[in-house]
Amino acid sequence: QRCVVLRFLKSPPNQNKTPEEILHHLQNIVDFGKHVMKQFFGENYVHHGEIIQLPLDFVRQLCLKIQPERPECRCDKDMDTLSGYAMCLPNLTRLQTFRFAEHRPILCIEIKPKCGFIPFSSHVSQEIKHKVCRYCMHQHLKVANGKWKRPSKYCPLDLFSGNKQRMHFALKSLLQEAQNNLKIFKNGELIYGCKDDQDCASDWNELARHLKPFFFPSNGLVSGPHCTRTIVKELIHVITMALLSSTDTCRAGDMKTVPISQGRSYCEASAFNKELVRNGKHKLESSGLPRGCLLYKTLQAQMLDMLDIEGLYPLYSRVEQYLEEFPEERSTLQIDGPYNEAFYEKLLDLSLEDDGTVAFALTKVQQYRIAMTAKDCSIMIALSPCLQDECSEHRPVVLTSKSRFTFSVSVLDLDLKPYESIPHQYKLDGEIVNYYLKNVQAKEDQVMSNLFKENEDCTLVLHKV
Repeated sequence: QRCVVLRFLKSPPNQNKTPEEILHHLQNIVDFGKHVMKQFFGENYVHHGEIIQLPLDFVRQLCLKIQPERPECRCDKDMDTLSGYAMCLPNLTRLQTFRFAEHRPILCIEIKPKCGFIPFSSHVSQEIKHKVCRYCMHQHLKVANGKWKRPSKYCPLDLFSGNKQRMHFALKSLLQEAQNNLKIFKNGELIYGCKDDQDCASDWNELARHLKPFFFPSNGLVSGPHCTRTIVKELIHVITMALLSSTDTCRAGDMKTVPISQGRSYCEASAFNKELVRNGKHKLESSGLPRGCLLYKTLQAQMLDMLDIEGLYPLYSRVEQYLEEFPEERSTLQIDGPYNEAFYEKLLDLSLEDDGTVAFALTKVQQYRIAMTAKDCSIMIALSPCLQDECSEHRPVVLTSKSRFTFSVSVLDLDLKPYESIPHQYKLDGEIVNYYLKNVQAKEDQVMSNLFKENEDCTLVLHKV
């Protein structure tokens, strides 16, 4: 039995679009996934879906039924109940590659990894941006604004490092403080993750109760803290191995782009890095990601942001100025689509030599929008127990101490980021950096200064009398 998801467009109240506009918008989303993001991520990882038309009475009844289940923070937008158009997508909490295990329990981990590199652009005006990643800085502003109660120890650079020790630490940090970056589903039902914007206190014991039959089916493990820690450790191992795997034979995602070695491979604010410094050890560099794995492809797409928002914003302003003079050119420039092969081809120009043209500025703006999309996507890892005689070279399998799983890895939330959001990103970047410098960096500098004073060698100098 095929399990699908229906996705309807949502818009602010009193901003309802016509059915034709909604159909066009949905077609753009499908085309963007099909002709652009599949080229970056590969055939098996991207599921672009298809557009269907439903009876309006069914849509209205469905809307009434799900409205009470919608999170409060999402209720500022109304679901489209007037056009009847929707996107039909596979349920990514289920296995996407093999249907033989559909009758078995399925575990799915959704991770929103965020930006996995530190800006290397010469346009960056604040040196702190070359040392501390955007995610770690943004955490402090979010806590100050009441979005979260405490900052997470998760740092995306640890996850994208390819170093298993750092990856384990990153995943453990996500499990401790999930925020909206990690969710776990069992048979399609959410069993772990932040249910509101305020309190993400982790209940690992409850999670372990759900996971125990997956990892220790014989029930030979005693209960208690040791059991919980063991199960969480097994879960982290499975996620790591799935993230480092390559389940896609398509070579499309291997397009030539920015070398990952550019820039710093660790973040000074990472709790893992701080622990190394505290213990007087050398910084642990990245081991590198396998070229075929989804993390590698995600990072490559993210690194199309070659100029940073500070270098990009003047180019956006150049395009805006051109559009003010020639508004009819907006469709020719493909700012709102169509997202076809021609749109993708223009993204392959990685030149940074600004010739002063609108064409150069537009290419960098479109690459930035792709990068922002990749920075905000979600990775879905679906796992299902399999017996040894069911495993073959055609089915990706990951082993634990007592179990084996077949799995599929997919990428979600690949809508192209709006052109109009660039000024907001520029303003937010300044707010994040300024808050961090004023309220976090100044205090940390003082702490480190005191720490170095305490650790200074005391040398006794003897003078001849």
